[in-house]
Amino acid sequence: MVKLAKQFCVFFLLCSFALYSCSSANKTQKGAAIGAGGGAVVGGIIGSLTGHVGMGAIIGAAVGGGAGAIIGRKMDKQAADIKKDLPNAKVEQVGEGIVVEFSDKILFAIGKADLSAASKASLDKLAVILLKYPDTNIEIQGHTDNTGTVAGNLKLSQKRADAVTAYLASKGVGDSRLTSKGYGQEDPKYTNDTEEGRAQNRNVQFLITANAKMRDEATKEAQKN
Repeated sequence: MVKLAKQFCVFFLLCSFALYSCSSANKTQKGAAIGAGGGAVVGGIIGSLTGHVGMGAIIGAAVGGGAGAIIGRKMDKQAADIKKDLPNAKVEQVGEGIVVEFSDKILFAIGKADLSAASKASLDKLAVILLKYPDTNIEIQGHTDNTGTVAGNLKLSQKRADAVTAYLASKGVGDSRLTSKGYGQEDPKYTNDTEEGRAQNRNVQFLITANAKMRDEATKEAQKN
């Protein structure tokens, strides 16, 4: 019975995840569908199924239902602004959250965590948008290629995430909104078998989610409707 229940749960979650991935569903519908499956527990399971812990964290932060739909609409606007002002950024909406990657800008030399002038220019633009939408939290994820040791890369990835976090804070983005996390060489998005792939893996990604204020306001607005 327990095994059957687990299988049903996984099936339900996969169906929910498929709905979010379906291009025919708009972001508002995706926001409502993902959260309906059970919050942090759902996010953790989906994160394991997809192999991307960061994606699971975003889905786990979902509110779902009518409130999730409201949050989804707000995230639509923020994602559109990021795409407009940072056309080279890869912007993906996941449920009620946004994933941003600057593969061609936020790059690091091998073994380094120093921000280049191009990186700072991109972060300046991102900071302006983050200040325009103050009711969000941002997790900055640091990554590395597979050059060096696993332990060394984990420390290096944290330094990269911390460097970006500190820079955004210096531009006025509140410390309380920012979280930095290093993933080392685990969970590479690109192949480490080529120099181009390794260069792309020496980067940071941004996970943007609604903060407590936005979630509370969305919940109240949904209850009125």
